[in-house]
Amino acid sequence: MQNWEYFHSGSNFVFLKFQYEKIFVLLLALVFIKAHSQTVDEIVQKYANAAGGLDNFKKIKTAKVFRSTASAQGQEFPLTVQIINGRAMRTDVEVMGQTVTNAYKDGKAWKINPFAGAPTATDATPEELNEFKIQGSLISQLMDYKDHGYKAELLGQEDVQGAKAYKIKLTTDDNKTTTYFIDANTYFIIKSIGMRNLMGQEMELETYYSEVKDVGNVKLSMMRSVQSGGQTLQEVHFDKVELDVPIDEKIFDKQ
Repeated sequence: MQNWEYFHSGSNFVFLKFQYEKIFVLLLALVFIKAHSQTVDEIVQKYANAAGGLDNFKKIKTAKVFRSTASAQGQEFPLTVQIINGRAMRTDVEVMGQTVTNAYKDGKAWKINPFAGAPTATDATPEELNEFKIQGSLISQLMDYKDHGYKAELLGQEDVQGAKAYKIKLTTDDNKTTTYFIDANTYFIIKSIGMRNLMGQEMELETYYSEVKDVGNVKLSMMRSVQSGGQTLQEVHFDKVELDVPIDEKIFDKQ
């Protein structure tokens, strides 16, 4: 009997020891997870810092992108982009001897597109105006989302072309959403997903960002690939970007 009681008591000791070890390991795991989990604000801040800092982007007055190309269906087209940061934007693309122009300035936007029934300057649609306005800022909507009263939500992590990325859903004040994927190592945006109206049809577009380079005190993605349904619709490569260069504001006015 004594031998049985000793054995039984020993078993309880081993069992209790095992239970305590499990609790200890669980507590350590919870501490580790808490220490390494990040809020959406922390991730956005690290993204902003990796890109050069929000303050440095705000200091930029103008930007001119030239010696760049837009490609679609195997053809390349010369592209020029001129921006007054936060105020105005103009893109000019040469296509088959003609120029396609999109422009925005201080709440007004216009376009010239002879391939879409607008051979002369025509007012942009409300949706195009909003899109051009966004393009007129060098600061991404995510980087300063709080300043605009937008909502950002962390949706966990996801693999993007072999890289772990934080998935953040951004909702603007007009309830339009864009999902950003931020590389968990570099904290650069490597992908975004959003709806866009193309030729009167709403389409979900995926944009991939790569070739990050130093431009002044900030970092910019020099290569952007726009895809839909697994097919590449357009690629844009910026060969040279100059900041704070003189730009005549008249080029943004409707011609």
